[in-house]
Amino acid sequence: MNETLYRALAQARLSEEDVAAQLGVDPKTVRRWLDGRVPYLRYRWALANLVGLDESDLWPQFRAPHLRPPEVAAIYPRRDAVPLDIWLQFFSSAQREIDVLDSDAQFLAGLKGVMAAVAERAVAGVKVRICLAGLADRLVAGTDGAVDLAPADSDQMSLEGFCRLQEAGQVLVRLHRAELPSSIYRADGELLICQHAHGIPAARSPVLWLRHADGDMVSAYLDAFERARADAQSAAS
Repeated sequence: MNETLYRALAQARLSEEDVAAQLGVDPKTVRRWLDGRVPYLRYRWALANLVGLDESDLWPQFRAPHLRPPEVAAIYPRRDAVPLDIWLQFFSSAQREIDVLDSDAQFLAGLKGVMAAVAERAVAGVKVRICLAGLADRLVAGTDGAVDLAPADSDQMSLEGFCRLQEAGQVLVRLHRAELPSSIYRADGELLICQHAHGIPAARSPVLWLRHADGDMVSAYLDAFERARADAQSAAS
């Protein structure tokens, strides 16, 4: 018995004969629907329209499946909407590796406590790989094959902060010239992805929090990080 359909018809003050007349079917057919038989799609839509409900309200089995992939833990509408505690917890939780692919050298450096958290994990033996974009136009080749920055604005101070992390443990810093469609932050099996949009400041771009699950999203971003890092150059400390 479809009790929801019973109640909906009662609230709409529609009898079985009323429904049959409006849908062009036999009243016995309406009775079978009330007893639990599922109507064809066109009749489900017509019935839902008659009583002012959605099809899935009357037949929950046709409710659209949950469309968020299981690897998506959270979605933030803007990067500046991600609480500082999330960034700190994210990097502090790493036990094996931390990866950063960022087009703004000042962003992480400006988050209070984050650089210290990354340094602490590096001292504890966590492998840290940092790849910064947007500064490589100021790269200057060194005699040892590494590269350094020509003197410039405050971006250099941010970069120096990242390079100093190399003294804290297993930290590798690289620079490249790529235009990034997204910034990628990794702590073991979790990712924070800042999805850049053309003409929109990074602080206003949405952020995905991904966790390892059966799906391709995490793998795609990890592959993107490796490709960007492969094209980068090491940065002198």
